Amino acid sequence: MNDWRVDVETQFVVGDSDPRANRYVFAYTITISNSGHEVGQLLNRHWRITDGSGEVQEVQGPGVIGKQPRIKPGEMFRYTSAAVLKTPVGAMQGTYEFQREGGELFEVPIPVFSLSVPNMVH
Repeated sequence: MNDWRVDVETQFVVGDSDPRANRYVFAYTITISNSGHEVGQLLNRHWRITDGSGEVQEVQGPGVIGKQPRIKPGEMFRYTSAAVLKTPVGAMQGTYEFQREGGELFEVPIPVFSLSVPNMVH
């Protein structure tokens, strides 16, 4: 739906990562904006996380960070979460499942975004 927009900012978390143990932690901040005319409640999330070796993790479940926010027209919801990869580069993409006030379900795509250790040559 063009009335919904998902923006992503990422950051490599040095303090929680341990390259010797193949543990790379990335924080991501998501901003979901509603420029439409209807309220939507975020019910579920579905992530597809791919690391640099092509290994895929599927993550799905209710809400985000323990919340199922209702986003009114003209409003936005922002949250930060994290992903742990076995490689210094990877990518994420997915969908959010929303419900309109009348009960109709719809999906909002989360565009693919990359996770990478700064100054990493791959």
